[in-house]
Amino acid sequence: MDIKEILNSLHTKIKSLPHQGEQATYIPELLTVDADRFGVYVANLDLTGIGVGDYEQAFSIQSIAKVLSVSLAYQLCGESIWSRVGVEPSGTAFNSLLQLEADNGIPRNPFINSGAMVICDILITALDDPKEDFLTFVKTIANNPTLSYSTQIAESEKEIGYRNIALCNLIKSFDNLNNEPDEVLDFYFNLCSLEMSCEAVAKLFLYLANNGTCPISGTDVLTLSQSKRINALMQTCGFYDESGEFSFKVGLPGKSGVGGGIVAIHPDQYAIVVWSPRLNAKGNSYKGMLFLEEFTSLTEQSIF
Repeated sequence: MDIKEILNSLHTKIKSLPHQGEQATYIPELLTVDADRFGVYVANLDLTGIGVGDYEQAFSIQSIAKVLSVSLAYQLCGESIWSRVGVEPSGTAFNSLLQLEADNGIPRNPFINSGAMVICDILITALDDPKEDFLTFVKTIANNPTLSYSTQIAESEKEIGYRNIALCNLIKSFDNLNNEPDEVLDFYFNLCSLEMSCEAVAKLFLYLANNGTCPISGTDVLTLSQSKRINALMQTCGFYDESGEFSFKVGLPGKSGVGGGIVAIHPDQYAIVVWSPRLNAKGNSYKGMLFLEEFTSLTEQSIF
């Protein structure tokens, strides 16, 4: 079968499976999304692509945005960012307070919530207008001036973000934030509220399949070395305490979000995005994980 046949066949097969998992109940606005949505898009380096299902429907990318924020921080500040956030898998939930306490306020990696907050703090210090400048950064890479934050989703997260507030204050207590927790949290909630379609995310993330340069806009986002390191982080840390499982079964660098999206990268070839809102017990898209496992098995395309 060719890629189009594989995508269509897998989409039909996995969409028909009995529903398992639940939407992220701790962000009320995400519960307004139709849980049966299911989209997939593969973007190739030559900018050709194939989509099936709800691949044109915008969704909240949530923690997928953490890859973009750490990419900008890496671009602006270089290797110094790793003195404040680690590069190791967490082995615990994405919002663990215990691990942060044990590690004296240094988050294990930039993809857990505490790590993303430290990256936000770095960007607040480095940028004149952090929220607007970050959005401009994403718009430029994507060559899409219409991208924006979702005010409803950001506010929904703020209303019930008690654990994130606790994490942020704990980091501050260890002197690993230079700015005030309220400012860091506001930026964090907004960047996670970005809304994009499977197609838009896949094309945007081609910079990590193309040695740091985005084929859509021609933007040099990262150096070759930096791109390699962000891919390595996604391989080992992109799925919280299910990262090993994803690496074992799928064999690609990737990043998930609790909005139900997953992006995965095959360096020098493509970026693929799957979106299905129901999450498994680890907080990753249930059908998205199944789809990508079967996709790399049928195509025989992984990095291993």
